[in-house]
Amino acid sequence: MRWRATPWWPVGMLALVGLAAAAAPLLAPYAPDAIDLAARRTPPSMAHWMGTDDLGRDLLSRLLYGARLSLAIGGLAAALSGGIGVTVGAVAGWRRGWLDDLLMRATDTMLVVPRLPLLMIAAAILSPSLAGLVALVGAVGWMEPARVVRGEVRRLAGWPFVESAHAIGLAPWRVLVRHVLPNAAPAMAVAVTLAVARAILLESALSYFGVGVRPPTASWGTMLLQAQTAITREPWLALGPGAAIFGTVLCVNLVGDRLAGGSPPAE
Repeated sequence: MRWRATPWWPVGMLALVGLAAAAAPLLAPYAPDAIDLAARRTPPSMAHWMGTDDLGRDLLSRLLYGARLSLAIGGLAAALSGGIGVTVGAVAGWRRGWLDDLLMRATDTMLVVPRLPLLMIAAAILSPSLAGLVALVGAVGWMEPARVVRGEVRRLAGWPFVESAHAIGLAPWRVLVRHVLPNAAPAMAVAVTLAVARAILLESALSYFGVGVRPPTASWGTMLLQAQTAITREPWLALGPGAAIFGTVLCVNLVGDRLAGGSPPAE
């Protein structure tokens, strides 16, 4: 059996993660901020399946509640960056000329700016709320979708169905919105899907460096931050959030790869 013979298992894994995050109040054995100093830094056991942290908080409960925050920030930031990127790419690819040059130079300029240091400086200065954090992460993730959508719009602009739409007198922007963009939807879906993975990584990195989600709020990044001082002695502190970030980003990237590759060839 080839790898691509079972291509949709990442979707199932992401669905399980999403369901677990949504059902965190039902699945979590403890409150995420419940402190039990008598049980601090205990390894995995029947009472605490993933162990506890330095305040005796149950790591499984914090992982489940952290998934809600990390996935929400990643998804909302990706939606924001995808919306900006699709708009910029569609306008650039459709209008061409000086507007295309201007938008693409701005896109290229943003691409060469290191995102994580830029976000760290902005977050440290602004101390944003969760909505502000979504806005910051989304504001630096629109460039890849913009380039993908621009290329797809330029490719579709010369197809016969577009020429036919022009021939019957449809307004140029109506042709773009009603005919070109729907046919560019697969490429747009790939770009936005991959933006989710980048947003989750950026949020986790910001929280790990202490300028994203602030403790004691549980997110995967803050859990890694709190684990770093004892990771060699108590590796279970980092195992859960690290595996959650790695697995979720891997599945999102595999879904994007699947969307880009289309259906597998017949056996």
